[in-house]
Amino acid sequence: MKQFLILTADAGFGHRTAAKAIATALQETHGPECAVQIVNPMEDRRTPSILRNSQSDYDKLVRDMPRLYKFGFDASDASVPSRMVEGALTVMLFEVMDDLVRQYQPDVIVLTYPIYQAPLKAVYMVRSHYIPTITVVTDLVTPHRLWFHEVSDLCLVPTPQARDLALDAGLLGHQVQISGIPVSTSLSRERRPAAAIRAELGWRPDLTTVLAVGSKRVGRLYDVLRALNHSGLPLQLAVVAGGDDALYHQLQETDWHAVTHLYNFVTHMPTLLHAADCVMCKAGGMIVSESLAGGLPLLLVDVLPGQETGNAAYVVEGGAGEQVESALAAQETLCHWLDRGGTVLAERASRARSLGRPWAAYEVAEHAWVIAERASAIEHAHQPQGRRKLIQFLERRGITWKGLSAVTPPREEGLARGVHRQT
Repeated sequence: MKQFLILTADAGFGHRTAAKAIATALQETHGPECAVQIVNPMEDRRTPSILRNSQSDYDKLVRDMPRLYKFGFDASDASVPSRMVEGALTVMLFEVMDDLVRQYQPDVIVLTYPIYQAPLKAVYMVRSHYIPTITVVTDLVTPHRLWFHEVSDLCLVPTPQARDLALDAGLLGHQVQISGIPVSTSLSRERRPAAAIRAELGWRPDLTTVLAVGSKRVGRLYDVLRALNHSGLPLQLAVVAGGDDALYHQLQETDWHAVTHLYNFVTHMPTLLHAADCVMCKAGGMIVSESLAGGLPLLLVDVLPGQETGNAAYVVEGGAGEQVESALAAQETLCHWLDRGGTVLAERASRARSLGRPWAAYEVAEHAWVIAERASAIEHAHQPQGRRKLIQFLERRGITWKGLSAVTPPREEGLARGVHRQT
């Protein structure tokens, strides 16, 4: 039985969503022959608080201080600064990674978050035991340089633009392949017409439906919804607050004139996507990928400076949606899309389908399976250099790698022997 360890994080929804999609695809295609575990190393008690807290602080930072976030993104997105960051991450995460490798003994490690690569390389070098590693990039066009590390046997990127960045960062051509961002396998399996799904959800089947997806990081969403609520357009709104309790309460207190369906946090996003005609959201890599995979045009009301700028450009330049800067612009765009019997909306949907990759999770799963089957050959090919220097570096910082410290299991979410278990 092949053992797969997927390492992720909870800074936003996309990294864990991608991890779940890969795990599900592995179970669907190789269930009896594999065990899959999803782990977030940031939740280990030994992970420094600056990293643990970065997950919960992410929402506040990108919403309240986007310029500061962009400054940090840009300042570290270069060769020398990123190497310095990798050195710090190695010190902070070495013991956690070492224990995870010994606890799970995986045949392949899959990463959907970038900060684990340098610490893993250090573990491999110190232990003189290499584990085949796959990095799955979850930013569409302008991912940070930290995503691209030589420890990865395979770096799976979403777009040709991201592949160019990986090559510029020093990865070799055979290390980088385009797969798309893994989205829920339900997006590719759903075959029912939208009208049937709307009937199941209790939505009107005869109205153009806008699925509005919010969170604590989408600051402009409510203002746009208010404008649409008073626009008189023949629209149906399905609004997901993304777990933002304050937004959800605000939505509940609103006097809705348009037909509106409210949700706080959902676990059936693929179903909602298949029932909608277009999506209104921020330019996050996962929601954009899910929308494109479902063939849905995007109305982008917020764009996080940094990695999301490229996502927005990818959608707009590909003809699959529009980016708007105000509530009025959003209303005007939807008027344009609905004019002449929805001709423009249909054109945008066609372009979205051409950009979408609904089967990405299965592609990633198959790459992982192939690498697992030839794991011994991959390990033999790696000849680590600088092991003694690395050990001295770690010991000077109080990291005693030789001791077998007690393993503290992190909170995990696993798919083992075909059974999904979550704690």
